[in-house]
Amino acid sequence: MGTVKTILVTRLSALGDVAMTIPVMKQVLDENPDVEIVFVTNRNWGALCAGIPRLSFFPADVKGIHKGIKGLYRLFREVRKAHRITAVADLHNVLRSQIIRTFFRLSGTPVAAIDKGRAEKKALTRRENKVLQPLSSTIERYAEVFRQLGLRCEMGRKPVFQPRILPGSVTAVTGPKQGKKWIGLAPFATYREKMYPLEKMAAVLGMLAREQGIQLFLLGGGKQEVALLTQLAAQYPEVIVAAGRFSLEEELALISQLDVMISMDSANMHLASLFGVPVVSVWGATHPFAGFMGYGQAPENAVQIHDLPCRPCSVFGNKPCFRGDHACMEWIKPVQIAEKVNEIVL
Repeated sequence: MGTVKTILVTRLSALGDVAMTIPVMKQVLDENPDVEIVFVTNRNWGALCAGIPRLSFFPADVKGIHKGIKGLYRLFREVRKAHRITAVADLHNVLRSQIIRTFFRLSGTPVAAIDKGRAEKKALTRRENKVLQPLSSTIERYAEVFRQLGLRCEMGRKPVFQPRILPGSVTAVTGPKQGKKWIGLAPFATYREKMYPLEKMAAVLGMLAREQGIQLFLLGGGKQEVALLTQLAAQYPEVIVAAGRFSLEEELALISQLDVMISMDSANMHLASLFGVPVVSVWGATHPFAGFMGYGQAPENAVQIHDLPCRPCSVFGNKPCFRGDHACMEWIKPVQIAEKVNEIVL
């Protein structure tokens, strides 16, 4: 074996985006045994890196000690002190990551950065003369950055992780699985345009809760989401609210044991994908064509309205509905979601 190459990888953003880097980094490490990766990301996401040999988690606190140019320079120095970096893979390509990679480039380290395909995404989401065709996936765009650095990375579809044994702290809430089909339901997303209306999701929950041999778990985060989920579960005593009760590590163990996940175009889709759990994903303002479908997920498990000329209207779901009626979500019938879940679990 030759000299070990240590690649610095940066992706400082939201949980879902960071989760999508994991299959790619795992593939790079599998195909390049002389490589190790130092992953600089949000200090809260360390659990995602657990159990992958030669992948080191390096926490960044961009709202605290690593804030601003001064803070990013401090981060650069901390990384260099701890590791001998031979190349930088910028999987984010925003101002912060550009500053970090510039510090490395000025010190003579080769760098490569993601091409986000902004022009083609603009063509996909514009109101007039849309170019409605599938774009390169985010997973593939990440892989291309490593190829630019001369590394092998041919993405497949195999799960990154095996199912995990549930710790006692989780089974105290969930009880044993005992042959039941476990379904996770994560109805929230960062933006309203990416969320299926909660009253309609309650109808989906009602349909699934009636089935024998099924255990439903409600997932989410933050006080407001936990309160809404608790309200939702009150009508169905057999539904368990898992939101707000576990660490990320514990939640990943629970997700790994699910038979299916119902999720929006949001983080839980990507977390479930790491374990090869089938996801029934619900799409409104955004579209799988933009490249954010969960890793290895079957396109036919995406629930969406196909004949709406305004879809998709944005890449991230962060633009208000210009029609004002949220037809892309409102027109999806609860039974469409429930039937898709039943196809997988029954």
